[in-house]
Amino acid sequence: MKTLSPNAQKMVEKAQRLEITEHLLYKRLAASVGENNRKVLNEIAAMEMEHYEFFKQYTGKDVKPFRIKLAFYYALSRLIGITFGVKLMEHEEQNAQKMYISLTKEIPQLKRILKEEEGHEDKVIAMLKEKRVQYLGSVVLGLNDALVELTGALAGLTLAFQNTRLVAIAGLITGVAASLSMAASEYLSTKTEKSKRNPITAAIYTGIAYVVTVFILILPFLLFPNPFVDLGISLGLAVLIILMFTFYTSITSGKRFSRLFGEMLLISLGVAAFTFLIGLIVRRFIGIEV
Repeated sequence: MKTLSPNAQKMVEKAQRLEITEHLLYKRLAASVGENNRKVLNEIAAMEMEHYEFFKQYTGKDVKPFRIKLAFYYALSRLIGITFGVKLMEHEEQNAQKMYISLTKEIPQLKRILKEEEGHEDKVIAMLKEKRVQYLGSVVLGLNDALVELTGALAGLTLAFQNTRLVAIAGLITGVAASLSMAASEYLSTKTEKSKRNPITAAIYTGIAYVVTVFILILPFLLFPNPFVDLGISLGLAVLIILMFTFYTSITSGKRFSRLFGEMLLISLGVAAFTFLIGLIVRRFIGIEV
């Protein structure tokens, strides 16, 4: 065992635990996927074990993984997708890399580990093939259109009708009709693309994303009596949907979260504000009373 300073010794032991945690995560995920993804995950698991053995030279002992972290990322990967779970864990490795850099003063050989870690994330994402990620564009289309169109429609209908049942019925009819239209458009669009995506599958992803968003946004109008309170809750739910989905998209695609979130939020709330104004004009100057 090689001698290190007390502070470096603690960091090395932590790094060793991180490596065995990731090794076990990739091994468990590999056992739950198809042959192609299994090969990729097992290859990365083997790399993590090499790193573990490297750090063991300095601790002189075997260490246990971070069991809570291991269970969390495994459950997250199975529930939301392997690509998302792996990418999110790789984000945590950025902090580990900072720790590795500080350790290179006492362990010059650690530079090799750093070099391997740099290409680690890209290799995983480039080789993993997951249907839900391949059809992410279709989900984005359905969800984004539902948010923009329905928040706008609900805002206008709320001011024009000021009746929760009428707003809910009108919003539901509008939403379901629009979801069918969007699914059909995605089918035709995908069919003309030169890609491996299945047009029917793409249409289903788009339609489901649209319909689910519609029901979430309309739900407050079915539960509470005040239409303006319902509209506020619905807009709050829209912001929450945008927040969660842009976080997922930013992790899986590697794009900046703040930019994606800002764009979707601005468009959705901007359209809602504009149609709210249209509803005000309709009610005041056309004289609709329900």
